Amino acid sequence: LLWWTLDGMQDAGVIWWRLWIAIIAGLLSGLVIAWGTERYTSYEHAPTQRISEQAQMGPATVIISGIAEGMKSTWIPLITVVIAILVAFVSAGGSDIFLMGVFGVGIAAVGMLSTLGITLATDAYGPIADNAGGNAEMTHQEPIVRERTDMLDSLGNTTAATGKGFAIGSAALTALALLAAYVITVKTNLGMVSTPPEELTSTAAVYEGHGVFAINSDPSVDLAKTDVKDMPPPTGALLLTKRDDRNVIEAGFSSGDWTLSDAKAIGDNSYSIAGKDGKTYQFEVVKADQATIPELLDFYDVTIMNPKVLAGLFIGVMLVFVFCAMTMNAVGRAAFAMIDECRRQFVIMKAAFKKNGMSDEDVADPMKWPYRVDVDGKEYPDYASCVDISTAGAQKEMVFPSLMAVAVPIVVGLILGVAGVMGLLAGTLVCGFAVAIFMANAGGAWDNAKKYIETGKFGGKGSDSHKAGVVGDTVGDPFKDTSGPALNILIKLVSVVSVVFAGLIVKFGPYVSDMIGL
Repeated sequence: LLWWTLDGMQDAGVIWWRLWIAIIAGLLSGLVIAWGTERYTSYEHAPTQRISEQAQMGPATVIISGIAEGMKSTWIPLITVVIAILVAFVSAGGSDIFLMGVFGVGIAAVGMLSTLGITLATDAYGPIADNAGGNAEMTHQEPIVRERTDMLDSLGNTTAATGKGFAIGSAALTALALLAAYVITVKTNLGMVSTPPEELTSTAAVYEGHGVFAINSDPSVDLAKTDVKDMPPPTGALLLTKRDDRNVIEAGFSSGDWTLSDAKAIGDNSYSIAGKDGKTYQFEVVKADQATIPELLDFYDVTIMNPKVLAGLFIGVMLVFVFCAMTMNAVGRAAFAMIDECRRQFVIMKAAFKKNGMSDEDVADPMKWPYRVDVDGKEYPDYASCVDISTAGAQKEMVFPSLMAVAVPIVVGLILGVAGVMGLLAGTLVCGFAVAIFMANAGGAWDNAKKYIETGKFGGKGSDSHKAGVVGDTVGDPFKDTSGPALNILIKLVSVVSVVFAGLIVKFGPYVSDMIGL
């Protein structure tokens, strides 16, 4: 069906079964990522059991082993995505037509998400089972009820980690497509020039600077014989040449010493011109809308040897870690405010219990407290105030990380240009994918390691091992529920912001770079 909708593509060598292979590659990669997640987060397997075993030595070894297992767990999703991208790219014909390869990677992501219904159902299962356990605890159900909900919650931790793996994996699988989307958006904006059409009546092209010419968008129209209001708008054309010659050629056109009419045509879109140093320089002038992605990358020198690309790469990696730090600190600050409120209520409740005649021994044992106590017409515990603290804290704490994710691509683009943004996108995508998988799996493994101890292993519930496991679970919650899932949003937000503001970067980025000497 997909091949049939691509009417005419069969003439370009596209074969239906090759697209089918790309889709299957995405589907299989999703299944492998799910298997790897289950392997490293379920307490039925060795990695989580090793974390539980380390709990016998104390909380420190639980944290160390959890981080180690989480880091190790990234190899399955990363290798899987690498293989899926290569298979999808080649099978869709990327070796011959680059954009078809990008399309193949895109439909591989569609193949991975074809199981979205099942994935969403299993992902939603986790919090449902978790809340069921909380309800059983708060309504004082029989211990057997809590044991059963704990088993469901353990499975829920694994399914939740699987859902996160699917979401992050699909974002990583579309990395090539996201980069291509940005380049295509840049190409579209390069075609928009400011030169009025009447200036092209006496010359073949007007040099606008920074390697861009304004040329007649419709060569069949003779501008010299056409009324101004009927002239087609000019389009942008790119100056393509060897990197060593580019500065000399751009300087010649910028100073006005050269015009495109002075250059000798030596082929389609190819020209040569003699410089003052006696050297002959060759270059091409290609319409922006006809330029291929490799030509655009060459125009902006998007190579790892370009310091702008490398700088953007480092900033992208830094962005991931700073974003994680902000979200985790937000959890810490909200937890501090929550604990402070709980302690305040405990003081009020204890005073009320003593006033009502409870002994100091009973007041010291929370298990003997009444469910409710009235103080000055207000019932305690006051759960609503705790919910308000967490809700308001979550919203306020996300303001700065969100603004940072929006501002960084724009600032990097204005200073480092398109090449810097490409590096930023690559760094954020690659590093964000690995860190998100690490955090989701480490958090799920810590949680299930605690539940494995609660089944009776290594001392069971209430033992020192269990207390160490609780510490690991507490550390794992912001890993798997806050920073890990948030990185998926960061990856997509940075990509979308880059695409939306590509026009701004293309127009003003070169001038800002010139001002600071880049």
